[in-house]
Amino acid sequence: MTSEEAGQEPHAEAEPADAPGSLEAVIAAQVKRYRREAGISAAELATRTGLSKAMISKIESASTSCSLTTLQRLAHGLNVPVTSLFQGADTEREATLTKAGEGSVTVRTGTRHGHEYRSLGSLKRRQNPIEPSLVTLTSASDVFPLFQHSGTEFIYMLEGRMVYGHGSYEYELSPGDSLVFEGEGPHGPLRLIELPIRFLAVAAH
Repeated sequence: MTSEEAGQEPHAEAEPADAPGSLEAVIAAQVKRYRREAGISAAELATRTGLSKAMISKIESASTSCSLTTLQRLAHGLNVPVTSLFQGADTEREATLTKAGEGSVTVRTGTRHGHEYRSLGSLKRRQNPIEPSLVTLTSASDVFPLFQHSGTEFIYMLEGRMVYGHGSYEYELSPGDSLVFEGEGPHGPLRLIELPIRFLAVAAH
């Protein structure tokens, strides 16, 4: 008989739950939920899983951490997928919604010459965030900013035609065309062929 079957948690699993929102608490809530929906008692679940009633009590009170083997037994005894026991865990994730026409306008070289760089949001908690922008060029001004940054960049043409430079290379882009390149090289619009021009730019650092 294993230590789990005898109701004794292995040493590595003897730590109590950290907080009400911990993984242990989530598993506890799901086990109780599915057990009650199945109309079985804790004792019957113990019989189905080969665990002790005391162990089931510990799990449902979030006072112990479950090994993968224990989770598999619980899922089998409750007739649910193992993943269902984690529902509700780690649900607090950052997201940014930018409605059409919204987003902060970034002031860059050329901004006053019919060039608009509109930020489409960012994730502050990420160490290596992406920076999506909607770029609109409505003036044939000769003032074109060139950029350099770490990481990579992706641009996707939405409207108009232009020649985009990256390092010593030039690329003519039309709607539906895309370009992925290393950000370290100087890059930016070189010639505007058909206005207005709009393209999505996503920089990943």
